[in-house]
Amino acid sequence: MRPNVGKTILGGVAGTLAITFLMYVGAPMMGLPKMDIAAMLGQILGGWTPGMMMHLVNGVVLFPLLYAYLLSSRIPGTPVTKGITLGVVLWAMAQLIVLPMMGAGVFGLKTGGMMSAIASLAGHVIYGALLGGIAGEGSTEKAQGIVAA
Repeated sequence: MRPNVGKTILGGVAGTLAITFLMYVGAPMMGLPKMDIAAMLGQILGGWTPGMMMHLVNGVVLFPLLYAYLLSSRIPGTPVTKGITLGVVLWAMAQLIVLPMMGAGVFGLKTGGMMSAIASLAGHVIYGALLGGIAGEGSTEKAQGIVAA
């Protein structure tokens, strides 16, 4: 199977918009602290704007292409299940590696605590479901062939 890059990137856009909305709007509406990933990434990148740019590049380009070319053919299940699996893996990496590097502690225990970690998990599951669902199965056409519409 050959991934459909356009659909995969579109899935990354939809998933990134959804998780970003949840972090900045949804979480505070549910009584949780705002999860400002751009500010956290900006601590090492030199400000909020570079942090947001990194968040967008990761969510729209890097993670979708990693999913399409390296992971989707190796993860069992439907495209949505595969995407959710990626989302959970990304969440675990964020909670166990990225947040401690940023000074928030494992699962953000020094900042938002377990409720924020659970909200983050929900966001990553939504991200992955949208990515996998929109990316779909890919094409069975050979790479040098023309895909018929």
